[in-house]
Amino acid sequence: MNGTGVNALALPNQLTLKLLDRGEQVVIVLLWSLMAWRVSHSVNPIAPLLLLSESAVAFFVLIRRPTNNISMKLGDWLLAITATAAPLLIDPRDVSDHGLVIPAIILVALGTMLQAGAKLSLRRSFGIAPANRGIKIDGAYRMVRHPMYAGYLLCHIGILAGVFSFANLALYVIAWIAQIRRLTAEEALLSEDPSYRDYMGKVRWRLIPGLF
Repeated sequence: MNGTGVNALALPNQLTLKLLDRGEQVVIVLLWSLMAWRVSHSVNPIAPLLLLSESAVAFFVLIRRPTNNISMKLGDWLLAITATAAPLLIDPRDVSDHGLVIPAIILVALGTMLQAGAKLSLRRSFGIAPANRGIKIDGAYRMVRHPMYAGYLLCHIGILAGVFSFANLALYVIAWIAQIRRLTAEEALLSEDPSYRDYMGKVRWRLIPGLF
């Protein structure tokens, strides 16, 4: 096949990747905007922390760098969108003052710092769907292979404690079923890279040291 033929085949794939990338950004920004509106109408002390913890996702999605090594499986994209979108649908409803508010604030603050540290390590190598945007092994990535997700977990536990409802619980359960499967799909793609396989041998735990 001549060079023209190769380029002709490559262009549709590149266009698809670009459309998926932009579509993902639009969806996240729209959901973030709706969440910001709900937060602005809530007097719950947890509500601003919900906005803080989820705003980092929207920001890094907007500034990330493109990649050609990204999963094209529909299932991977659905998992990624579900894991990211469900927490953006949380209702920061008003609740009476109770003893869980302070622990909730502490958990959200710790989780936000952890995920922020992970994202700073990644810089623009951040995305929603499984992709290889460069292997990162420094900073928080020396403790667990997915410190960003660990930060999400702390935030979600804290937020749920402060804005508990069965609807919010259901959203987080759905999000974390998708998140674990997303994490597995992400590692399957990354493990194609020898440097990541070497990293897996050095950092044993994916999310929670001593457990998972």
